[in-house]
Amino acid sequence: MSEKQSLIGASKPQLQQLLANIGVPEKQCRMRQEQLWHWLYTRGSTSFEDMTNISLAMRTQLEDHFCLQRPKIVTEQISVDGTRKWLLALKPQSPREKAPEVECVYIPESDRGTLCISSQIGCTLNCSFCHTGTQRLLRNLTPGEIVGQIMLARDQIGDWPGAQALDQTGLPTSERKITNIVLMGMGEPLYNFENVRDAMLLAMAEDGMAYSRRRITLSTSGLVPEIARTGEEMKVMLAISLHAVRDELRDVLVPINKKYPIAALLDACRNYPGLSNARRITFEYVMLKDINDSAADARELVRLLAGIPAKINLIPFNPWPGSPYECSNWEQIETFADIVNRAGYASPVRTPRGRDIMAACGQLKSLSQKQRASDAKLDDHADSKIMSEAP
Repeated sequence: MSEKQSLIGASKPQLQQLLANIGVPEKQCRMRQEQLWHWLYTRGSTSFEDMTNISLAMRTQLEDHFCLQRPKIVTEQISVDGTRKWLLALKPQSPREKAPEVECVYIPESDRGTLCISSQIGCTLNCSFCHTGTQRLLRNLTPGEIVGQIMLARDQIGDWPGAQALDQTGLPTSERKITNIVLMGMGEPLYNFENVRDAMLLAMAEDGMAYSRRRITLSTSGLVPEIARTGEEMKVMLAISLHAVRDELRDVLVPINKKYPIAALLDACRNYPGLSNARRITFEYVMLKDINDSAADARELVRLLAGIPAKINLIPFNPWPGSPYECSNWEQIETFADIVNRAGYASPVRTPRGRDIMAACGQLKSLSQKQRASDAKLDDHADSKIMSEAP
């Protein structure tokens, strides 16, 4: 990866300062910053050579100091249902750090496409049903690494003006191929609040990538003190990983509940800035057989959410090797959904996507990590064999 500083993730004031740092005259900085912004976030340029309204001398100066580097694709997998998963390598932040890796997932439908992005490398939450959560936290992602996932995905599927994907298979017919962004990948976004906020402000800028706030959903496991800030400073849609209606069970499924129990979490939801019937909170509820899927659980869920404009997203559990849980029977899921629907809540059952490539909810990075561990064991075995056969 380039040793130069990437401009991906820089805001307008930051671009202006970076230009000043390399000797661009003050009178030119604002104009050059606007030009760079357009090429970066409106056109998605990957080379300074593309920037034809900037002089050759200025482009050369930019090339000498900066790069437009996105995360690097290590592997791409495409599911039988069209879901695409990218394992991405990031630039190390220190000489001791190996190139860290995250995954993001693109889920196409006929008329829309959703991109699921990560906010941390690993996770600290240890949710017992989530394989991603079993991977230790390495660090937070920077704004450039977060927004870079969106830009890389748009590169791959030809979602910039005038661009076209090399492989059109399964892409939506809509003009924009990525219509929705969800912060539901690796990590807890609210433990990386400032970087996530800055990245989302870049994604929402009207003269840049121009994603609507109503098309961006941030999912949190319940970091209560940051929920109000999310509504005030990002104004994005909110999703809550609830998964249980009793504290004693949620303490096990979502351990952050021990610090911020259900009552405190729902109180923060009721006071979420901008909450209305047009801006409902999504409550995510993974369906675990004989754990949280009874009719009594459904009725208690309805009681708890009374007065909160909400949608309840029922998620069939996605199994992973060694998981202590099973997915609820389909009949039980339908019974649960019917109780919630009759209470007046929309309760769609999320169709699992990308299960064959471990791209479904809670599975991110798990297959890649398992493969790396397997490869390491093979390498160790080969090294031992060589040593034992050496003269």
